[in-house]
Amino acid sequence: MRFSKLLASTVALGFFAPLVAWSQTSFPSSAPAAKPQSTTGSTATKSPYDRMLLKPALLKDKAPDTFQVKFETTRGEFTISVTRAWAPVGADRFYNLVKHHYFDNARIFRVVPGFVAQFGISAYPPVTAAWHNATIKDDPRNQSNKRGTIVFATSGPNTRTTQLFINLKDNSFLDSQGFTPFGVVDGNGMNVVEMFYDQYGDNAGLDQEPIEKGGEAYIAQKWPKLDTIKSATIVATSAPTATPAKPTAKP
Repeated sequence: MRFSKLLASTVALGFFAPLVAWSQTSFPSSAPAAKPQSTTGSTATKSPYDRMLLKPALLKDKAPDTFQVKFETTRGEFTISVTRAWAPVGADRFYNLVKHHYFDNARIFRVVPGFVAQFGISAYPPVTAAWHNATIKDDPRNQSNKRGTIVFATSGPNTRTTQLFINLKDNSFLDSQGFTPFGVVDGNGMNVVEMFYDQYGDNAGLDQEPIEKGGEAYIAQKWPKLDTIKSATIVATSAPTATPAKPTAKP
Protein backbone atom coordinates (compact mmCIF):
# COMPACT_ATOMS: atom_id res chain seq x y z
CA MET A 1 0.00 0.00 0.00
CA ARG A 2 1.13 3.26 -0.37
CA PHE A 3 -1.62 3.18 1.76
CA SER A 4 -1.28 5.90 -0.47
CA LYS A 5 -0.16 4.27 -3.29
CA LEU A 6 -0.09 1.38 -1.14
CA LEU A 7 -3.28 0.83 -0.91
CA ALA A 8 -4.29 2.79 -3.50
CA SER A 9 -3.26 -0.23 -3.46
CA THR A 10 -4.46 -0.90 0.02
CA VAL A 11 -4.98 2.04 2.29
CA ALA A 12 -5.72 5.56 1.25
CA LEU A 13 -7.74 8.38 2.73
CA GLY A 14 -8.40 11.96 1.88
CA PHE A 15 -11.12 14.51 2.30
CA PHE A 16 -12.05 17.66 0.55
CA ALA A 17 -14.89 20.01 1.35
CA PRO A 18 -17.65 20.27 -1.28
CA LEU A 19 -17.69 23.38 -3.40
CA VAL A 20 -20.73 25.63 -3.45
CA ALA A 21 -22.19 26.31 -6.91
CA TRP A 22 -22.94 29.96 -7.50
CA SER A 23 -25.35 31.14 -10.17
CA GLN A 24 -24.49 34.17 -12.23
CA THR A 25 -26.83 37.10 -12.47
CA SER A 26 -26.97 38.95 -15.80
CA PHE A 27 -27.18 42.72 -15.72
CA PRO A 28 -29.31 44.90 -18.06
CA SER A 29 -27.44 45.94 -21.18
CA SER A 30 -28.34 49.53 -20.42
CA ALA A 31 -26.28 49.58 -17.26
CA PRO A 32 -23.21 51.82 -17.56
CA ALA A 33 -19.94 50.04 -18.03
CA ALA A 34 -17.89 49.78 -14.88
CA LYS A 35 -14.68 51.77 -14.88
CA PRO A 36 -11.51 49.74 -14.57
CA GLN A 37 -10.10 49.89 -11.08
CA SER A 38 -6.53 50.82 -10.51
CA THR A 39 -4.45 48.10 -8.96
CA THR A 40 -1.81 50.56 -7.80
CA GLY A 41 -1.14 49.93 -4.15
CA SER A 42 -3.74 47.16 -3.99
CA THR A 43 -3.08 43.90 -2.24
CA ALA A 44 -2.67 40.86 -4.48
CA THR A 45 -5.21 38.06 -4.10
CA LYS A 46 -4.21 35.93 -1.13
CA SER A 47 -3.22 32.37 -1.89
CA PRO A 48 -5.58 29.75 -0.40
CA TYR A 49 -2.53 27.85 0.87
CA ASP A 50 0.87 28.61 2.37
CA ARG A 51 3.16 29.23 -0.61
CA MET A 52 6.02 27.58 1.27
CA LEU A 53 4.26 24.28 0.60
CA LEU A 54 5.45 24.59 -3.00
CA LYS A 55 9.04 24.20 -1.76
CA PRO A 56 9.26 20.90 0.15
CA ALA A 57 13.05 20.95 0.17
CA LEU A 58 12.98 24.01 2.43
CA LEU A 59 10.64 22.54 5.05
CA LYS A 60 13.14 20.64 7.17
CA ASP A 61 12.51 21.79 10.74
CA LYS A 62 13.22 19.28 13.48
CA ALA A 63 10.12 18.37 15.44
CA PRO A 64 9.96 18.75 19.24
CA ASP A 65 10.45 15.57 21.27
CA THR A 66 6.68 15.46 21.71
CA PHE A 67 3.89 17.59 20.29
CA GLN A 68 0.14 17.56 19.86
CA VAL A 69 -1.91 18.35 16.77
CA LYS A 70 -5.59 19.23 16.91
CA PHE A 71 -7.69 18.22 13.92
CA GLU A 72 -10.96 20.03 13.34
CA THR A 73 -13.14 18.05 10.93
CA THR A 74 -16.69 17.90 9.65
CA ARG A 75 -17.29 15.15 12.25
CA GLY A 76 -15.77 16.95 15.21
CA GLU A 77 -12.37 17.44 16.82
CA PHE A 78 -9.64 15.06 17.92
CA THR A 79 -6.01 15.42 18.98
CA ILE A 80 -2.99 13.37 18.01
CA SER A 81 0.04 13.12 20.31
CA VAL A 82 3.33 12.57 18.50
CA THR A 83 6.44 11.05 20.08
CA ARG A 84 9.44 11.83 17.89
CA ALA A 85 11.51 8.95 19.30
CA TRP A 86 9.02 6.47 17.80
CA ALA A 87 9.89 7.54 14.24
CA PRO A 88 12.05 10.69 13.99
CA VAL A 89 11.99 11.07 10.21
CA GLY A 90 8.24 10.61 9.98
CA ALA A 91 7.58 12.89 12.96
CA ASP A 92 9.67 15.66 11.40
CA ARG A 93 7.80 15.40 8.10
CA PHE A 94 4.42 15.47 9.86
CA TYR A 95 5.49 18.46 11.97
CA ASN A 96 6.48 20.49 8.90
CA LEU A 97 3.30 19.61 7.01
CA VAL A 98 1.09 20.65 9.92
CA LYS A 99 3.14 23.78 10.64
CA HIS A 100 2.44 25.00 7.10
CA HIS A 101 -1.23 23.87 7.08
CA TYR A 102 -0.85 21.21 4.40
CA PHE A 103 -3.86 19.25 5.65
CA ASP A 104 -6.28 22.18 5.91
CA ASN A 105 -9.37 21.62 3.71
CA ALA A 106 -8.19 18.15 2.65
CA ARG A 107 -10.62 15.22 2.54
CA ILE A 108 -10.39 11.90 4.31
CA PHE A 109 -10.39 10.17 0.96
CA ARG A 110 -10.37 6.54 2.03
CA VAL A 111 -12.12 4.96 4.98
CA VAL A 112 -12.31 1.19 5.21
CA PRO A 113 -14.37 0.06 8.23
CA GLY A 114 -12.38 -2.07 10.63
CA PHE A 115 -9.13 -1.19 8.90
CA VAL A 116 -7.92 2.38 8.31
CA ALA A 117 -8.89 5.98 7.59
CA GLN A 118 -6.49 7.65 5.16
CA PHE A 119 -5.79 11.22 4.15
CA GLY A 120 -2.92 13.39 2.92
CA ILE A 121 -3.79 14.49 -0.62
CA SER A 122 -3.91 18.27 -0.60
CA ALA A 123 -7.08 20.13 -1.57
CA TYR A 124 -4.87 22.10 -3.97
CA PRO A 125 -3.36 20.27 -6.98
CA PRO A 126 -0.23 22.49 -7.19
CA VAL A 127 0.64 21.56 -3.61
CA THR A 128 0.05 17.86 -4.22
CA ALA A 129 2.27 18.02 -7.32
CA ALA A 130 5.07 19.74 -5.39
CA TRP A 131 5.21 16.89 -2.85
CA HIS A 132 4.76 14.02 -5.29
CA ASN A 133 8.45 13.06 -5.30
CA ALA A 134 9.41 14.54 -1.91
CA THR A 135 10.06 11.13 -0.35
CA ILE A 136 11.60 10.47 3.03
CA LYS A 137 13.53 7.47 4.27
CA ASP A 138 11.91 4.80 6.40
CA ASP A 139 12.18 4.77 10.18
CA PRO A 140 12.97 1.54 12.04
CA ARG A 141 9.68 0.42 13.58
CA ASN A 142 9.49 0.28 17.37
CA GLN A 143 5.72 0.60 17.86
CA SER A 144 2.97 -1.72 16.68
CA ASN A 145 0.11 -0.64 14.39
CA LYS A 146 -2.43 -0.57 17.19
CA ARG A 147 -5.87 1.00 17.04
CA GLY A 148 -5.55 4.78 17.05
CA THR A 149 -1.95 5.00 15.87
CA ILE A 150 -1.10 7.28 12.95
CA VAL A 151 1.27 6.05 10.26
CA PHE A 152 2.66 7.23 6.92
CA ALA A 153 1.43 5.32 3.89
CA THR A 154 4.05 3.80 1.64
CA SER A 155 4.30 2.02 -1.69
CA GLY A 156 7.62 0.40 -0.89
CA PRO A 157 10.90 1.13 0.88
CA ASN A 158 11.68 4.83 1.39
CA THR A 159 8.62 6.13 -0.48
CA ARG A 160 6.78 8.06 2.24
CA THR A 161 5.56 11.52 1.21
CA THR A 162 2.39 13.10 2.67
CA GLN A 163 -0.29 10.42 2.92
CA LEU A 164 -1.19 9.08 6.35
CA PHE A 165 -3.62 6.64 7.85
CA ILE A 166 -5.08 6.08 11.28
CA ASN A 167 -5.53 2.46 12.28
CA LEU A 168 -9.18 1.77 13.08
CA LYS A 169 -8.26 -1.47 14.85
CA ASP A 170 -5.14 -3.37 15.84
CA ASN A 171 -3.42 -4.07 12.50
CA SER A 172 -0.32 -5.83 13.73
CA PHE A 173 0.05 -7.61 10.38
CA LEU A 174 1.29 -4.25 9.03
CA ASP A 175 4.24 -4.26 11.42
CA SER A 176 6.36 -6.38 9.11
CA GLN A 177 5.49 -4.33 6.03
CA GLY A 178 7.36 -1.13 6.84
CA PHE A 179 4.50 0.85 8.43
CA THR A 180 5.88 2.82 11.35
CA PRO A 181 3.56 4.59 13.84
CA PHE A 182 4.79 7.95 15.13
CA GLY A 183 1.77 9.11 17.13
CA VAL A 184 -1.61 8.15 18.54
CA VAL A 185 -5.11 9.63 18.77
CA ASP A 186 -5.74 10.91 22.29
CA GLY A 187 -8.55 10.03 24.68
CA ASN A 188 -11.95 9.61 23.07
CA GLY A 189 -10.78 11.03 19.75
CA MET A 190 -11.34 7.72 18.00
CA ASN A 191 -15.07 8.28 18.46
CA VAL A 192 -14.71 11.08 15.92
CA VAL A 193 -12.35 9.21 13.60
CA GLU A 194 -14.68 6.22 13.43
CA MET A 195 -17.52 8.47 12.25
CA PHE A 196 -15.75 9.46 9.02
CA TYR A 197 -17.88 8.67 5.98
CA ASP A 198 -17.02 5.12 4.90
CA GLN A 199 -19.72 4.13 2.42
CA TYR A 200 -17.47 4.62 -0.60
CA GLY A 201 -15.16 1.93 0.77
CA ASP A 202 -12.10 1.45 -1.42
CA ASN A 203 -13.68 3.12 -4.44
CA ALA A 204 -12.57 6.65 -3.60
CA GLY A 205 -9.24 5.39 -2.32
CA LEU A 206 -8.47 3.79 -5.65
CA ASP A 207 -9.29 7.04 -7.47
CA GLN A 208 -6.18 8.79 -6.22
CA GLU A 209 -4.63 10.03 -9.47
CA PRO A 210 -7.73 12.02 -10.53
CA ILE A 211 -8.08 13.30 -6.96
CA GLU A 212 -4.48 14.50 -6.97
CA LYS A 213 -4.90 16.25 -10.32
CA GLY A 214 -8.37 17.67 -9.75
CA GLY A 215 -8.21 18.48 -6.04
CA GLU A 216 -11.32 19.65 -4.24
CA ALA A 217 -13.21 20.49 -7.43
CA TYR A 218 -12.98 16.86 -8.58
CA ILE A 219 -13.87 15.37 -5.20
CA ALA A 220 -16.86 17.65 -4.81
CA GLN A 221 -18.25 16.18 -8.03
CA LYS A 222 -17.23 12.55 -7.72
CA TRP A 223 -17.05 11.84 -3.97
CA PRO A 224 -19.03 14.66 -2.32
CA LYS A 225 -19.81 12.88 0.96
CA LEU A 226 -16.20 12.44 2.06
CA ASP A 227 -15.45 14.24 5.30
CA THR A 228 -13.10 17.22 5.43
CA ILE A 229 -10.23 18.25 7.66
CA LYS A 230 -11.10 21.88 8.32
CA SER A 231 -7.74 22.51 9.95
CA ALA A 232 -4.81 20.73 11.60
CA THR A 233 -2.77 22.84 14.00
CA ILE A 234 0.01 22.32 16.52
CA VAL A 235 -1.44 23.04 19.96
CA ALA A 236 1.32 21.89 22.33
CA THR A 237 5.00 20.98 22.22
CA SER A 238 7.49 19.65 24.71
CA ALA A 239 9.71 22.20 26.38
CA PRO A 240 13.23 22.19 24.93
CA THR A 241 15.84 20.58 27.12
CA ALA A 242 17.95 23.27 28.76
CA THR A 243 21.68 23.15 28.13
CA PRO A 244 23.64 23.45 31.38
CA ALA A 245 25.61 26.66 31.54
CA LYS A 246 29.37 26.33 31.68
CA PRO A 247 30.90 27.43 34.98
CA THR A 248 32.52 30.86 34.84
CA ALA A 249 36.27 30.58 34.82
CA LYS A 250 37.91 32.04 37.89
CA PRO A 251 40.32 34.88 37.23
